[in-house]
Amino acid sequence: MNSLRVVVADDQALVRTGFRLILESEGIEVVAEAEDGEQAVAAVRRCRPDVVLMDIRMPGLDGLEATRRILADGAQEPPRVIMLTTFDLDRYVYAAMAAGASGFLLKDVTPEHLAAAVRLVRTGDALLAPAITRRLVERFARPDDPAGAALAPHRELGTLTPRELEVTALLARGLSNAELARGLQLSEATVKTHVARILGKLGLRDRAQVVVAAYETGLVSVGSPEGR
Repeated sequence: MNSLRVVVADDQALVRTGFRLILESEGIEVVAEAEDGEQAVAAVRRCRPDVVLMDIRMPGLDGLEATRRILADGAQEPPRVIMLTTFDLDRYVYAAMAAGASGFLLKDVTPEHLAAAVRLVRTGDALLAPAITRRLVERFARPDDPAGAALAPHRELGTLTPRELEVTALLARGLSNAELARGLQLSEATVKTHVARILGKLGLRDRAQVVVAAYETGLVSVGSPEGR
């Protein structure tokens, strides 16, 4: 596998420097830094990174709109975007996931978790810790919330088999492939096949969008056993 290339976008120079030092100490190349959304979009077009660490709140063009532009740019292999947020989860993270972001990290993430997260999303997985995902969805995944309004493409859950619907509901809890395999008594290879088929049938990019779809379509609801 080629060197992992990352763009770090944050309006605080101290945060950018800290993340660069952490990532480079782990053998991950930081190819550019950006202090606002416009710079982030330009850096992605220029450097074609594998992953973007994107702060939500930046002056001018914010991280949410920058993420939308990056993922709508038409690149053959667009980067994975990890949103950076504060301890009190930002309401726009949910909208960012619907727009195609692959997950989110708190800014006080440990060095080990930061490097592991970047590597994880580079493989096509989504960064969705179950406890944080539950808090995020329960707070913001409401029909009358403009932050979560219909940002992802139309989906037809009727195309999914009963097993695929079951897997989708479990994905909404943020379970990993290994956890899904244990819970469903399947091999990880079979789980990966189910996930790939779900993404293909629903026209979604990754597991983060599956979580959004599960709640937006009512397959899983806030407070239901599947969402706990």
